[in-house]
Amino acid sequence: MRGLIVFITLASCIFRHGAEANGWSFLVPQEVTGVVGKMATLLCTFTHPHKNYNGSMAVIWRIKEPYNGTVIFKCVTHSSHDSCKTTLSFKNKFKLLGNPRTNNASIRIDSLTWSDEDRYFCRIELSTDRHDKYETKTGTRLNLVAPPRILNITVAFDVNHGYSARCTAEGEPVPSLLWINPRHKNHTPVAKTSYVHQVTELHYLDQDGKYTCIASNNHGKAEGAVYFFKFKSGNDSSLYGILLYSSLAIKTLILLIILGVAVYLKQDNATEQPPLSRQHVQESTYENFDGRNQ
Repeated sequence: MRGLIVFITLASCIFRHGAEANGWSFLVPQEVTGVVGKMATLLCTFTHPHKNYNGSMAVIWRIKEPYNGTVIFKCVTHSSHDSCKTTLSFKNKFKLLGNPRTNNASIRIDSLTWSDEDRYFCRIELSTDRHDKYETKTGTRLNLVAPPRILNITVAFDVNHGYSARCTAEGEPVPSLLWINPRHKNHTPVAKTSYVHQVTELHYLDQDGKYTCIASNNHGKAEGAVYFFKFKSGNDSSLYGILLYSSLAIKTLILLIILGVAVYLKQDNATEQPPLSRQHVQESTYENFDGRNQ
């Protein structure tokens, strides 16, 4: 029952915005909410003063302001037997959903981005006389929301806070951020909110392991992690030292293999070449031998 009441309230709030003048009427929502990356539908139904109209008809959508705003969609139908052919679709992301011949000029916006958040105005033009054109004056406001997205996680050091983890996320509404330490305990971070991003810093990292940043709002949740290990001196084995010496050992082994292959190939080439100097000495011997027999 509660859900039904909410639906009725929402419907009355959305569709209470209409316009009537000179036999024209428009019914459009005041606001529409879309999700970034998804699609949104802008509804527009209308009536006009001509019954059984079969002439040319144009559907036009503008943004920002009525009458002089930027046109982002237009389609034209020349008779009742023709579909409304699109002549303009900004970035090819606006599609006609309705049929203007049945008084429906609704459109769909695909792949929503933040730049699509604006006020939209529906307009109908008939090819009879100058007065057969009408446009909504207040339009429909498109509001966008977005699930959280973690942009960056880093670890840095400063003298005031020691080692600190920093998490940057975005979303609409601005997401709340939570850190979980390697022992799976929640930590309250220091929050910094900007117009676009939510940034948190977790100071004084004192445990080795995985630190997880969780961003959440009404539309979803996102997680990101960073691994932190303090480099220790003394008898304790350092992960950094192990990685360093392992890397050096691997590089040395590769270098020795390359040198060994090079020496082997050089010796093999030397074996295959004919002994030119020895052949020359033998030929001289034969010449001297022939000279003694003459």
